[in-house]
Amino acid sequence: MEHLYDKLIAYSKTDMYPYHMPGHKRRLYGKMPSDVFEMDITEIDGFDNLHQPEEIIAELQERAARLYGADKSYYLVNGSTCGILSAISAALPEGGHILMSRNSHKSAYHAAYLRNLQITYLIPEVVEGFDFFDAITPSQVEKAIEEHPDIQAVFIVSPTYEGRIADVKAIAGIVHAKGIPLIVDEAHGAHLGFAEGFADNSNRAGADLVIHSVHKTLPSLTQTALLHCNGDLINREKLVRFLHIYQSSSPSYLLMASIDNALHTVETQGKELFRFLRENYINMLKQLQTCNKLRTMTQMSQKQDIGKLIIDCRYAGISGKELYDMLLERYHLQLEMACESYCLAMFTVGDHAEAYERLTQALLQIDSELQGVQEVLGEPQTADTFLTDDKIVQENHSIPLAKAWDLPWEEVSLQQAVDRRVADFINLYPPGVPLLVPGEVLTKDTYEKLQKYIAQGLNVQGIQMIEGQYLLKCVIL
Repeated sequence: MEHLYDKLIAYSKTDMYPYHMPGHKRRLYGKMPSDVFEMDITEIDGFDNLHQPEEIIAELQERAARLYGADKSYYLVNGSTCGILSAISAALPEGGHILMSRNSHKSAYHAAYLRNLQITYLIPEVVEGFDFFDAITPSQVEKAIEEHPDIQAVFIVSPTYEGRIADVKAIAGIVHAKGIPLIVDEAHGAHLGFAEGFADNSNRAGADLVIHSVHKTLPSLTQTALLHCNGDLINREKLVRFLHIYQSSSPSYLLMASIDNALHTVETQGKELFRFLRENYINMLKQLQTCNKLRTMTQMSQKQDIGKLIIDCRYAGISGKELYDMLLERYHLQLEMACESYCLAMFTVGDHAEAYERLTQALLQIDSELQGVQEVLGEPQTADTFLTDDKIVQENHSIPLAKAWDLPWEEVSLQQAVDRRVADFINLYPPGVPLLVPGEVLTKDTYEKLQKYIAQGLNVQGIQMIEGQYLLKCVIL
């Protein structure tokens, strides 16, 4: 069984001279590791071509399809972003109507913009007792399709950034009964379906198009991903056409070899690696249940992914960003993200026992120091109050994204933008889920929320500080 990384290593040891790209000519320049240069090649004889795979890359993609239970799989070197762009573009005609989770990644909105799509949102509920979105439910999808019979494709996120998993099998049944495709952004679920205690992946649950970020939860280099296609509702020639458009015409063999290496690791060592992850993660949760101020999601079910640790701070008298900074500065622990009321740590098969022990002990110590704190940051938001802005926007028939993003705009202060329609995306990063989409109204509630985020030092994209003032773009009507 031939693997791309073995083939690259072997080739790097030959006397073959490169009269071709890349410009470093497989020689060391600067301080990058020499192995990186020696194995970095372009589409040369014997190494196949990602955009017309017939040899080793074709074989690797077939192996990926078998591993994930897909009909067809495609290697992605431009991340899940290009997979989402290609999937949506292939699933709907120009000007089509998509039913889409409101908590989708910004790349899904970019696809809707590029294809001039009409968007109807699925508004997720908030997880009970916490302050983040749950997964979309089958009943939400069914209701929306009944209310909008002209919908041509459905796009959901599962697992969500915080690890909430949808009932994809039930949703696929509802969607397919209407004869339309289901696209699942499973970027955070490349590890699903490989071991006991983990939910299955969306290919086996019946989705038509599934996107995986291999680098997010498996041992692969950043920017590596997979796109899977199933059934006959998607025109595969059209899908490949859009992959040619959205993927680099000079794909990195190092990135493709990294995907190959990660999937081979899952095949040969996955059972033991995922067992270790599950056991250590559950043991960590048990220890953290003794915290009195800090709270973690301890619900172990098919609805919550193993590996995503949510640390809720609302009863601790500190913000999620303050906890994030404590862990970074005092304990040298770099978490994935922080927001107003919680922060998020990720665990994968790449973590050793030390990773669980260090974070557990740090959180227990911080919690013990918070015992005298009486202040409560705030009660959990309800779905209605948390999502009021989005509901108002939909009821007021927001300007379509495809039109709003191209309208003339002016830059105004954050305060002056209240009750006006924004001309650009506003989002916290990570995870890159839009708080406001071009054409939506900045309400007073959202304005106050953005002020809080900025005061807490969160990374708010779409707003910039110029000469002591926070400015953002608003459309000119």
